[in-house]
Amino acid sequence: MPGTTSEAAASVPMIDARGLRKQFGAVPVLRGVSLQLQRGEVVAVVGPSGSGKSTFLRCLNHLETIDAGHIAIEGDVLATSGGGADGRAVYAPDAKVRRICRRMGMVFQHFNLFPHLTVLGNVIEAPILVRGLRREEAVARAEALLGKVGLLAKKDSYPARLSGGQKQRVAIARALAMEPDIMLFDEPTSALDPELTGEVLRTMRALAEEHMTMLVVTHEMGFAREVAHRVVFMDQGEILEVAPAAAFFADPQHPRARAFLRTLL
Repeated sequence: MPGTTSEAAASVPMIDARGLRKQFGAVPVLRGVSLQLQRGEVVAVVGPSGSGKSTFLRCLNHLETIDAGHIAIEGDVLATSGGGADGRAVYAPDAKVRRICRRMGMVFQHFNLFPHLTVLGNVIEAPILVRGLRREEAVARAEALLGKVGLLAKKDSYPARLSGGQKQRVAIARALAMEPDIMLFDEPTSALDPELTGEVLRTMRALAEEHMTMLVVTHEMGFAREVAHRVVFMDQGEILEVAPAAAFFADPQHPRARAFLRTLL
């Protein structure tokens, strides 16, 4: 039937994480975390420090490896628990892992820009080296993205000459330059002064309005309430509540989530 293939593709979750377990030494950090993200969805992950939020994100794009569980990105299996007695996760071959992870852009708390490269150099580096784009094509795309985040005039500046908010917007442009299907944000404003936070959040709101699939670990409750479709509340390595943003902020169901919000709102 016409449209069947595209309809099936649309129904496949962009991220399908099931039963993720991760320990650092003897300390369990993820205790059976499961979450699905659909295309175009914005999901905010909130919770106290040390609850496993950042580790969850880092496991999704292979910056950390899971001990057990299942991760599939757009239907392609990154890792899944094997049939052995220990139940440990088995990863796809390296080439497939790299191909899958290329579909996800990551924005970190501390920018991670290359200090020896200009703003433009930071944005074109990966498209040229990893995707094999011609320099002219990479530059054209980078300039368009820098214009989008309001920093085209800074393209020849070095990171040391930028404010924190400007650095983070360059980091967003750099991630977008790889044309990801999914954007992962790990506390993207927590290293910024309050006055610089707004410019980064405006950039993220614009991405959400363009229906970019986004998973955002954040302490910015206003952003989570206004922009996210759903809110995930984590504590001590577990997801305790998942709800539409409006419902979560109006009437959280889990006592721990209620206590958490009382301290912030």
